[in-house]
Amino acid sequence: MDNNGLDKLSALILENRDAVLSQWREQVRKIPSAEHLDTPTLNDHIPQLIEELAAALRSRSNETIPEALSETSPPAHGLQRLQDRFDLEEVVSEYNILRGCIHELADANGLSLQGKAFHILNRVLDGAIGLAVHTYSTQKALEVKERREEYLTFVAHDLRTPLNAISLATGAMEEALPEQSVDGKNAWMLEVLRRNVRNLNGLIGKVLEENSNLLSEIDIKLERRTFDLWPLIEALLHDFHPGGGTSTRLINEVPHELVVYADAGLLRRVFENLIANATKYTPSGEVTISARETGAEGAIECRVSDNGMGIPEKRLGNVFDKFETDPEKGGGLGLGLAIVKTFIEAHGGKVSVESKQGLGSTFRFTLPGRSK
Repeated sequence: MDNNGLDKLSALILENRDAVLSQWREQVRKIPSAEHLDTPTLNDHIPQLIEELAAALRSRSNETIPEALSETSPPAHGLQRLQDRFDLEEVVSEYNILRGCIHELADANGLSLQGKAFHILNRVLDGAIGLAVHTYSTQKALEVKERREEYLTFVAHDLRTPLNAISLATGAMEEALPEQSVDGKNAWMLEVLRRNVRNLNGLIGKVLEENSNLLSEIDIKLERRTFDLWPLIEALLHDFHPGGGTSTRLINEVPHELVVYADAGLLRRVFENLIANATKYTPSGEVTISARETGAEGAIECRVSDNGMGIPEKRLGNVFDKFETDPEKGGGLGLGLAIVKTFIEAHGGKVSVESKQGLGSTFRFTLPGRSK
């Protein structure tokens, strides 16, 4: 195709831009991830890309791919399609569909896409594909890395609760044994327990410290089932008080007949974090766990209440934020209540807190019924 042919093709593309876009949208909507998108979101930068292609044909551009497109919008398009939940194959497909539409337009008007026209078309579209895919892949890899790190952080944090239970049980055993028997083999076994708890706490601390810069939210796969709540709470309270090793009184007021529909593992971790938080601020008082049906299609409201120190009013609005810590209580990274919020919201529920300094706190959360 000579220069005159390039000018004709450029003008043809601009004159038929809307028709090309309409044909392109009709075909792209067959891509599963594109079916639900409205027209502006589906179009994104494609109208601009068509104009860039026409300009490149008109100028007989000999620019390299990065020079032609690095200042335009394909990188932003890659991020948009990641947000639209396209996979990489779908991102490439929508550009190739546009390539096909341009070929059909040229054929229908007696223009042959050969030589320089073919080279320019492929350079522009392949350049757009490369930039969009590179941005998409880079961001996707970053998100996967962050989710893995955050999952590791959540797991490491949750391991501290059973470790604390082991530490409490060790202390209770030492107090229960007659003083004269805590020597020789018994003393050695107790020291082994204490040393390994310290070592594990140290390892967990390193994991938490190394991953303390996380910003993304973890994706959670729920495995809901129906189960009795009272036995779960009773087992938890036994773990917290294996032998009466602390002075905080833990009370299970959950009705024996109450049934919940939830992920049992995640719900246990929610209660572990709330109870651990409550006992931390109630060293010699009471912590009460209760629950009730709300009448909203099988929904359940759960409460963990204490009569401890309470939370200052200025901190109430931020207690569920990640890395929010009490400056007067060291030793944590502020993940416990953030985990509670994340897990409850993953169930479709809500979490809240009421507290007054010196009078205690009540943490509430809801679990939707099975119909949801």
